[in-house]
Amino acid sequence: TTPTTRHDIRILLDMSRNLRDTPRPFQPAVAQRHIEAEVANCVGGVMSPLLANIALSVLDEHLHGGWQPAGEMSTSSIRARRRSKGQPNWRIVRYADDFVVLVHGSRADVEALREEVATVLQPLGLRLSESKTQVVHMSEGFDFLGFRIQWRRKYGTNKWHVYTFIGTRPIRSLKAKIRALTNRTSQQSPRDVLIRLNQIMRGWANYFKHAVAKHTFHALAHFVWWRVVRWLRTLHRWKWKAVRRRFTTPDGRWKPITVDGIELFNLETVPVTRYRYRGNTIPNPWTLRNHATTAETVESPVR
Repeated sequence: TTPTTRHDIRILLDMSRNLRDTPRPFQPAVAQRHIEAEVANCVGGVMSPLLANIALSVLDEHLHGGWQPAGEMSTSSIRARRRSKGQPNWRIVRYADDFVVLVHGSRADVEALREEVATVLQPLGLRLSESKTQVVHMSEGFDFLGFRIQWRRKYGTNKWHVYTFIGTRPIRSLKAKIRALTNRTSQQSPRDVLIRLNQIMRGWANYFKHAVAKHTFHALAHFVWWRVVRWLRTLHRWKWKAVRRRFTTPDGRWKPITVDGIELFNLETVPVTRYRYRGNTIPNPWTLRNHATTAETVESPVR
């Protein structure tokens, strides 16, 4: 580890002792045991991302080194020259302890880089998960942070693009939450159920709105509508005639489901905007043009 990383780990360990132990010299072997114990206790907690960022900053420095000025992959012309010589280019994308290494090269290059990553992590007491670590071609696709990223042919053309879809697991998870809230045996009030459904769906939709999500949002909106209607029918023992009377306009069009002033959130109302930025062109949300911010109107760009 680097001196800075060792210093950060020492601070973290001192905090974890809750000021009970007396100060003592830094011992790597002891530190590693403490880190493993702390990681076991903190996984899934607020400390987990902090631990991951401290430890994996070493991997960032190692794999990003070639992208620094005058590095071996610092410019597009240098990277093109490397590919003409049969040498690979790579880049790491990481969020806490989840990361993807994108490699432009052969499978042998990928396997070699995988071993290199394992070597970098070994002194930290970390190892790659055999079940979660995969080597795949972009045309096969891979899951990352709930998204399914895949290189595929655009429908009706011979052009190939990298698409970001919504993964299968997040969709299943959302449906499971909706089923639990609209269970026929649920004793919650309709108003409370709609409030909770709206919170879940609004957050979920805003997270995935930059993916290829239009058809998924439509299908899920249909799914939610039917779940809520069937649950309300069971709860109030309505017949279909009563449902139509309450939720249709005089000309026969369906109205949004509203209970005690709470309207069911419609996933299809969330605008889907593809995220077009790549690489070094990703803007800083705090310095976006025409973003006037004053002391009275400070707003976070994160939703």
